[in-house]
Amino acid sequence: MEKKLAVLAIIVNDFESVNNVNALLHEYGEFVRGRLGLPCKERGVSVISVVLDADMQTLNSLSGKLGMIKGVSSKLLTTK
Repeated sequence: MEKKLAVLAIIVNDFESVNNVNALLHEYGEFVRGRLGLPCKERGVSVISVVLDADMQTLNSLSGKLGMIKGVSSKLLTTK
């Protein structure tokens, strides 16, 4: 399968879900090329951006699993 570079933007609205997000990102760690996390406690959210290098099935799987976590939303942007 063809690999693509992608940026995954994650917003965590429920701080109790942060551990679940981190565990999932660790599970997909072999595809992660870079990660930046910004906790914004005054707003009650955390923002995480992740650069990935993986096939579309893997990228969609990760994004979908993140979307099933309570209080978490994600969007995926890929190269052509």
